[in-house]
Amino acid sequence: MAVDLTPRQPRKAYGGEGGAYYEWTPADLPMLGVANIGAAKLSLAAGGLSLPSYSDSAKVAYVLQGNGTCGVVLPEATKEKVLAVKEGDTLALPFGVVTWWHNAPDATTELVVLFLGDTSKGHKAGQFTNFQLTGANGIFTGFSTEFVGRAWDLSQEDAAKLVSSQPASGIVKLGAGQKLPAPSSQDREGMALNCLEAPLDVDIKNGGRVVVLNTQNLPLVKEVGLGADLVRIDGHSMCSPGFSCDSAYQVTYIIRGSGRVQVVGTDGKRVLETQVEGGYLFIVPRFFVVSKIADASGLQWFSIITTPNPIFSHLAGRTSVWKAISPEVLQASFNTTPEMEKLFRSKRLDSEIFFAPN
Repeated sequence: MAVDLTPRQPRKAYGGEGGAYYEWTPADLPMLGVANIGAAKLSLAAGGLSLPSYSDSAKVAYVLQGNGTCGVVLPEATKEKVLAVKEGDTLALPFGVVTWWHNAPDATTELVVLFLGDTSKGHKAGQFTNFQLTGANGIFTGFSTEFVGRAWDLSQEDAAKLVSSQPASGIVKLGAGQKLPAPSSQDREGMALNCLEAPLDVDIKNGGRVVVLNTQNLPLVKEVGLGADLVRIDGHSMCSPGFSCDSAYQVTYIIRGSGRVQVVGTDGKRVLETQVEGGYLFIVPRFFVVSKIADASGLQWFSIITTPNPIFSHLAGRTSVWKAISPEVLQASFNTTPEMEKLFRSKRLDSEIFFAPN
């Protein structure tokens, strides 16, 4: 497989005083097109509002930084859900969902949201297409005033005035005194999961921690068709070599920290060996084996897997396939001695997935 797997940072697509929208494209990261995965990042300054829009792709949104508000209108809903969001929150956004995002005027930090999703049914393989409801490039700027007026029961003059009243595109900065609806704790139920506060699925002392997002803790994941996890490993710890055994791609965004990554593909060929740090994104092809070792500062990443309930097979540690294979087969496979087989099998009896430094 001769596709470039080099991790990349996104490019700015548009923005202004209220914030900016960044995206990764297949031109910079070819695996996006191969895997039919879209990736983008929204950054809102204090008072910034991402105008209501919908996408051609189902997505998972992860709040990387800050606190803010998100409005969600589900298909055929008669009322929007307004959620308070903060760092660590994950939302599953199915097809047809209309969303808006807002950072408070008195915020001391930007609200930054990562979007990862499946573009297999979208207009462009490996890239989201967003449809704005208002603004200079809003849907209704393309309709004639006759159609808009008829649809909204307005005179053509009022229809033209309303459609053209927002000169910005995508993101605006609200003026002083402009207020938006207050979030509701009831609206948040079943819509979001905070991965920094959720029960840990894996917790290895001095090694690392994992929270897995699936249909059990966030049912909307089933409609999106994607699983996700937040992984945090401690300084100099290692994440066991492993692969997704259900034909899924793994898309990884490095949140913070730094470390080394190796990916091995067919015929035992190392297809990626690189240093990663916060802000970079890379994709592991199906069935390829990946492993990471954190630098002194540790390493934290958020991943989506292109199946709602992912299954991984690890090649080191207590739960690895080597512990299940019989001693005779292991000895013959490595063409080694019984003594070496016993030494190999005696290691990593208490370690699972993450390995703390010796």
